[in-house]
Amino acid sequence: MALSDDVFEHGPDPENPGWRHWNLKDETLFNGAVMGKLITRVDPDGQHARLRMFPERRHENLQGIIHGAVTLSLIDISLFTTMHTLGSGNAGPSVTLELSTQFTGGGQPDRPLDAVTEIVKETGGLVFVRGTVEQGDHVVASFSGIVKKMRRK
Repeated sequence: MALSDDVFEHGPDPENPGWRHWNLKDETLFNGAVMGKLITRVDPDGQHARLRMFPERRHENLQGIIHGAVTLSLIDISLFTTMHTLGSGNAGPSVTLELSTQFTGGGQPDRPLDAVTEIVKETGGLVFVRGTVEQGDHVVASFSGIVKKMRRK
């Protein structure tokens, strides 16, 4: 059994047909404690992965929009869902090496927030990902990142 199977729950989400859970089994760790429910799917084109969060009041800043740190967290987590759903790596024992983000608008707390990603290149030890954070047609951010695949010792 892979490490990610030991610590993640990836089953189908009955409330959202076609989507799967992306939740840590230990809800006291960051993903569950801060981000709340996360779901993921591969888009029909087979080239893009999507990670969705459901904003809550706790995700807002003083201006009533989704806090930038929450958006950055969604982006970081999406690097690993992309690696898991589109790539060949076990997302559990890996680390973010680089993350570049450009905010283009504020996220609204009354709508789901999606990180839509694609793999630019995957090597034996690295995964290069790019994407956008979206709410329908509204783009909140664009980003690129690099994940280092860690080897089990």
